[in-house]
Amino acid sequence: MHTTTLNFITTRLAVICLTAALVASTAILSACEKQTQQYDYSIFTFGTLIDVTLYDVSKNQAEQAFAQLQHDFDRYHQDWSSWTNGDLAQLNKKIEHNAGSNSIVVPSHLIPMLRTSMELSKQSDNYYNPAIGKLINLWQFHKYQDKNIHPPEDSLIQDLIKQNPRLTNLTINERNELSSSNPAVSLNFGAFAKGYAIELEIKQLQKLKIQNAVINAGGDLSVIGQHGDRAWNIGIRHPRNNSIIASIEVKSNESVFTSGDYERFYIHQNKRFHHILDPNTGYPAQDAQSVTVLHQNAGRADAAATALFVAGSKNWQKIAKNMDIHYVMLIDAGGNIHLTPAMEKRIKFLNKSPTSRIIVSEEL
Repeated sequence: MHTTTLNFITTRLAVICLTAALVASTAILSACEKQTQQYDYSIFTFGTLIDVTLYDVSKNQAEQAFAQLQHDFDRYHQDWSSWTNGDLAQLNKKIEHNAGSNSIVVPSHLIPMLRTSMELSKQSDNYYNPAIGKLINLWQFHKYQDKNIHPPEDSLIQDLIKQNPRLTNLTINERNELSSSNPAVSLNFGAFAKGYAIELEIKQLQKLKIQNAVINAGGDLSVIGQHGDRAWNIGIRHPRNNSIIASIEVKSNESVFTSGDYERFYIHQNKRFHHILDPNTGYPAQDAQSVTVLHQNAGRADAAATALFVAGSKNWQKIAKNMDIHYVMLIDAGGNIHLTPAMEKRIKFLNKSPTSRIIVSEEL
């Protein structure tokens, strides 16, 4: 580990600086060294705190950028959430009531999300499946901290599984009109929207002539440029404790996303239930603790992290190859660490459990 001070961003944790030792810092992204041209701003949206750091910018540039990002993220949250009365929620109502009949006019800003998700869902063998909104609602993981929460009745789960909602049930014509053959389809872009939003806002920063920045949404992030003469360094959380298991030096225009079973979960009758559902069983996926993906496209990285988590240790390599993902670290249910050859070259382990076994896959 380098003994010089580096800017270090944790995955699913607060920011951490690498000095001679790993030291916890604040929950808001900040530099390890005082920088007169660095500005930080936080936005709460998508159920998480989004920290934005701009480096080597003027005060006016920073203020303009922060105002734009606040406006955009507020709009994304309203329009893309299935829990609000925004455009996606209204679209879901129309899909349910008009299945098999009239075409539904889709707001233009949802079309790219739908078309990209259709592609990603197909490439992932449906492990990424945003059509299972009703199943997600059934599990009520947004209430995971309630003391009386418990799994839904199995009969209700099986009823939804039999209806088999998929994006292949949807068709979009040249006039951006949507039709559905399955009333069980309910869209939830929770495994894609955050990454897609970050991707859009990185482009927005670039339009504003900002060349060095990080947008960090609870550890899922994208970077452009670097921090002075240093690259941005990302810490990956150990899925079973609050330590950092590894770090990655992230290059400009790269994104790092992690899906883990420690984010939203509860214990019921001595069994752990987390929020990443397997569309094929209707229950939380059981073969992984966390998956970290590095890719140039934030939306793809976000969806792939979830898809590979559900695919698990047996199927993740096939899915990663189909989705054009070359940088993957998967920690399976037994604590073994699976790496692609490309990720092995980029990652630096800091606190690996002595019992962990590192398994490097074939080149994808």
